[in-house]
Amino acid sequence: MPVVAMLHPGQMGAALATQARRTGARVLWCPTGRSAATVERAEAAGLTALPELGDVLAAAQIVLSVCPPEFAEDVATRVAGHGYQGIFVEANAISPRRSQRIAERLAAVGVTVVDGSVIGPPPRDGATARVYLAGEGRWVGAVDAIFHGTDAEVVTLGDEIGAASALKMAFAGFNKISHVLSAISHALAARHQVTEQLLAEAERITHAPLARPGSLPATAARAWRWGPEMHEIADTLAAAGLPADMARAAASVLAYWEADKDAEQLSVEDVLARLGGA
Repeated sequence: MPVVAMLHPGQMGAALATQARRTGARVLWCPTGRSAATVERAEAAGLTALPELGDVLAAAQIVLSVCPPEFAEDVATRVAGHGYQGIFVEANAISPRRSQRIAERLAAVGVTVVDGSVIGPPPRDGATARVYLAGEGRWVGAVDAIFHGTDAEVVTLGDEIGAASALKMAFAGFNKISHVLSAISHALAARHQVTEQLLAEAERITHAPLARPGSLPATAARAWRWGPEMHEIADTLAAAGLPADMARAAASVLAYWEADKDAEQLSVEDVLARLGGA
């Protein structure tokens, strides 16, 4: 029976721990210094508490690090300081460079690192999350085994440390910024009492740009017109006392495609190359 350490059983971490327990894994955690809400969540997930982090790490073959991104490196440093020698799954929402930096630091003290990211809701009650893993095959396979057949669906991405983190950044960047944009748009509509009409137009949108990269050449070809419109939007937001930074940032990105005015033969690769993304 594999022994897994869950370092931070937040909503996602506790849900992943529950899935690991479904495959027979024993999941440990250290409640020292943690909040009452975290203790309650860990107990509900069936985690086994040990009073010292060192005891947790001494018993575990796999460590799952799922914590707020600003704490990721500190968590890894604490694990390294206890002389842990197993598999460390860096599953936080961090940049590929941070993931690689953590991997290099831990490898120097004998820790094997698997780069991971989780996309989707906390896996439970039939809700499925994808656990993306990158790293050496045999270590990735060991992590895959603790989730096999559960609501945490493992997807492997090859050997490159940082690939799973890059996917998370690419998806979360679009997904979460779109929610921020929605808030700004609704705030502007509310200022002018046109929320009902905004919702009606939103219902007419039938395409998802992230799922249709083939539409990007048309975006680049229109950038010369869209850029000035972004400045108008920014001015409108500012006049309403709303944040205008994202509209101005969008105008700055559109400027990369100004030379492609009304182009008809652009490829997706051309469009991405203008941004340095290909």
